[in-house]
Amino acid sequence: MKSGFVSIIGKSNVGKSTLLNHILHSKISIVSDKQQTTRNAIKGIYEDEQCQIVFIDTPGIHQAKQKLGEEMNHMAYGSINDSELILLVVDASKGVDEQLENIISRILKKKLPIITVINKIDLISIDKALALKDKLSSLINKTTFVEMVARDGFNIDTLINEIKALLPEGPRYYEIGTKSDVDVVFQIKEIIREKALYILRDEVPHSIAVYIQDIKWEENPLPIFAQIIVEKESQKGIVIGKNGQRLKSIGLKARQSIEALLHKHVYLSLTVKVNEDWRNTDYFLENFGYKNKK
Repeated sequence: MKSGFVSIIGKSNVGKSTLLNHILHSKISIVSDKQQTTRNAIKGIYEDEQCQIVFIDTPGIHQAKQKLGEEMNHMAYGSINDSELILLVVDASKGVDEQLENIISRILKKKLPIITVINKIDLISIDKALALKDKLSSLINKTTFVEMVARDGFNIDTLINEIKALLPEGPRYYEIGTKSDVDVVFQIKEIIREKALYILRDEVPHSIAVYIQDIKWEENPLPIFAQIIVEKESQKGIVIGKNGQRLKSIGLKARQSIEALLHKHVYLSLTVKVNEDWRNTDYFLENFGYKNKK
């Protein structure tokens, strides 16, 4: 059978997680319209009778301003070291800029096959699409293009076939039926963060982390105690909201999604804690699961 690891690389907000979720018909990575929503390298496994493809969804590569951003960039580029193939995802509506050129320059050094996914192709004209392909061809030299609208699942089959054609014969890396390498605690944490991003909209999204204090697995309803971490006292007030309404809304939406995930009733206790400048502090980055293992 064909098998191998495929690293999904690109700038922030180009649709990498949306693409993976559609490929797997399952929500493996949380999504939002915020930059740098994905903070970890997450494996999602696609399998059919002919292949097993291990996709690595990576954080969006960006101009890092804190240690957290540096760790995320390291995760993204580091994923290439374990891969047979690179999936470069480009937002058609944004085109090529200096940052994308730098990403391309860096991934070319690995000398791996590259499939370029031009996502959000519905947002540009045919002429602009052709010009974008010409520009990318001049930078990458040899690549396969797949035009997509990831949010609609458009052209998923074409993409899978192109990947199969480039992967080598290999073993099955995960047991049949495995969708992802992430554990339940990680999924719970990400669900809470996703709901916080949705409800808070443009307020303090990048300053938020979620820490799971305790889960009492033997009890029913299942008690989950979690903290939403922010960097400033003023942000704490924003997350809690007037009369605690925002925090209650986050908790309600998160509990509903966690119950759907676990298929059991959940008691979710959410509190908000200030850890000043946690995005620049190694101790907190490690505690919250954002520190690369050396």
